[in-house]
Amino acid sequence: MHKRNAFLAVAALCVAFVAASAEADGKAKAMVCTACHGPDGNSSNPIWPNLAAQNPGYIVNQLKAFKAGTRQNASMAPMAAPLAEADMAEIADFFGAQTLKVKPLAADQADAAAAGEKLYRGGDAERGIPACMACHGPDGGGNPASNYPSLRGQQFDYTVAQLQNYHNGTRQTDPQSMMRTITARLTEADIKNLARYVSALH
Repeated sequence: MHKRNAFLAVAALCVAFVAASAEADGKAKAMVCTACHGPDGNSSNPIWPNLAAQNPGYIVNQLKAFKAGTRQNASMAPMAAPLAEADMAEIADFFGAQTLKVKPLAADQADAAAAGEKLYRGGDAERGIPACMACHGPDGGGNPASNYPSLRGQQFDYTVAQLQNYHNGTRQTDPQSMMRTITARLTEADIKNLARYVSALH
């Protein structure tokens, strides 16, 4: 019995060591990313996305798209080019484990956020716009199983830019053109209202 307990203790230590080593490797590989995305995945520049608490599968898919050129970005393409899929997974796991720091709304942003919430949670049947939360979740955490991204606490400017890119077709990383179809029905005001709402969602 004592031997079994000793074996289990050693096995647990081995698992913890491997996990700690993997975390350290991910942090080391993510160091270059932190120049733009922040040391803990919270970006200080509103045009660069927060990666903290993002679904790792989504991060991996986007890194693959940058590497393959199916998602165009002059800054990200050379960053993704040398990465193997294992590197991408370790980087994604590192950022996914970080804590997202959500910025509070200013008083003059409340109306925009309320309009965005209405669209996010209820959609607009007359315009054929489904509720965003159907894919991205009621709390904005996304759907890890489907690799749909977390939107909560995301940078306002970044979210506006991505919705605009889907709207005009310059971003094409959405399966079955789902995001392009939906955003084509959004007005500029809708886009900004949604971005304002998710920026404070947590």
